[in-house]
Amino acid sequence: MLNTIWAGLIIISIVFALGHDLADEWSNPYNNGKTIQTHYTPADDNQTITLHHLSKILQARIHTRKHSHELIIPVNTQNRLQLPESWLRIAEHQPGENKTQLRARVVELDTQQQQITFTLPEVHWVKLRAISSAAFDMAEFAVKLAIGLAGIMGLWLGLMRIAEKSGLIFIFVKVIRPLLRWLFPDIPKDHPALGSISLNLAANILGLGNAATPLGIKAMQQLQTLNETKDKASNSMCMFLALNTSSVQLLPPVTLIAIMGTGVSELMIPIILATSASTIAAIIAAKTYARLGNK
Repeated sequence: MLNTIWAGLIIISIVFALGHDLADEWSNPYNNGKTIQTHYTPADDNQTITLHHLSKILQARIHTRKHSHELIIPVNTQNRLQLPESWLRIAEHQPGENKTQLRARVVELDTQQQQITFTLPEVHWVKLRAISSAAFDMAEFAVKLAIGLAGIMGLWLGLMRIAEKSGLIFIFVKVIRPLLRWLFPDIPKDHPALGSISLNLAANILGLGNAATPLGIKAMQQLQTLNETKDKASNSMCMFLALNTSSVQLLPPVTLIAIMGTGVSELMIPIILATSASTIAAIIAAKTYARLGNK
């Protein structure tokens, strides 16, 4: 279902972009193909010139080729305030990665009258090119994130496996069992759901959200066996969902580590404080609604 929604959104965005670009092709807001004639003042090197266009003064350079000339207009701090708004839009959307200069084709260069006629770079299919660029950028980011996440996930899952084999997980379960009895009074003392809930909370606390997911599903299935009303979530199921969603995290999520690297260490204290506050709020809300529902 989610894939269908995403595919629909992509198709809608492409249709919208195509319609917008076709409208631009008709109205030609970038003045594609139109020539501009203006006066200029040459410098001593005969390559650097000063353009006088619409009472604006622009610094530029003429690049001479074998049979043609090219006018290079820098889009820098000095020129930006003088450049017409339409030229700035052309510089932003022109083809190529270099947006710091306008490379105009010189149609005629009259050195006697000091006049130059040129055409600015043509701009076509702005929205479609933006969508394509964003798609490739996100694909590249996804690959880098997946590769970085795989190593970190492997490390933490390995540590969790070691903790499980060495008995540390069961020690953790034993320590928090009194708290679980208070949070889930409807679950029998030795029911396996308590073990699944404990492992899920441990994975969330250690920032292993992906590893916690199958444990959470297993815990929900076990809680459903205790649910007397099968078409309605029990108080224990609501409490577990609240805890799973707002879980305290002593370590940042592995996804965040993959994105930020060592810079995530600056967020350790804020993450602990924020998730602690959210967990307390979730417990209070779940307990309050459970008490109201039992009345």
